[in-house]
Amino acid sequence: MLRWAGEDPAREGLLDTPSRVVRSYEEFFEGYAVNPEELLQRTFSEVDDYDEIVLLRDIRLESHCEHHMVPIIGRAHVAYLPRKRVVGISKLARVVEAYSRRFQIQERLTSQIANTIDSVLEPYGTAVIIEAGHQCMTTRGVHRPGVSMVTSRMLGVFRDNSDTRRELLSMLNRPGMNDFSA
Repeated sequence: MLRWAGEDPAREGLLDTPSRVVRSYEEFFEGYAVNPEELLQRTFSEVDDYDEIVLLRDIRLESHCEHHMVPIIGRAHVAYLPRKRVVGISKLARVVEAYSRRFQIQERLTSQIANTIDSVLEPYGTAVIIEAGHQCMTTRGVHRPGVSMVTSRMLGVFRDNSDTRRELLSMLNRPGMNDFSA
């Protein structure tokens, strides 16, 4: 790639570039080495009959467009309505990361996350909403910075029950808390 771009790979500033690129790609695509279903295996059933929506919102995601190999940067909101057990919230973020650290299109990424959570946890319903910017659109091609794409996958009660869907969407429309450490 360096030669193709017209660079001299022997130039001092580029000597370590090939190994740096390899290390960065190992990190960018580490999701291929992770089984997202295994992340959700440890659950907790002692929840004192908790039967309301669990929502983890604003999960930052970084992925790469499978068509142009450029970044997709955004955030995911993951919700489920537990049947009898819950999972540690960090596991939900790890499922998002496991799928996003692969070559993706956003529609498939959204479905993979929702389908996995739904299949493993067997909740009453699962919802995933992703909002992301795609550099294949913002830095090349049509050059439209500031555009974001929103996708959703609603399963179970989030698909079938308009009141439950509306409750979830109202939870997402509330202002977020940027810092809980105060």
